[in-house]
Amino acid sequence: MAKTNYTYEKRQKELARQKKQAEKLLKKAASKFEQPSEDQPPPSVDEKSLVE
Repeated sequence: MAKTNYTYEKRQKELARQKKQAEKLLKKAASKFEQPSEDQPPPSVDEKSLVE
């Protein structure tokens, strides 16, 4: 019976975890840049603040 190569399995699992984490960071960064322009309207200027 062949012996299981645990280091290979561990490395593959680690690479998959790193890939998933990198994709998550890219997704988070992309949504961070998109949100202010789409979700929030430009700040409104109050007339009272201009008078003072």
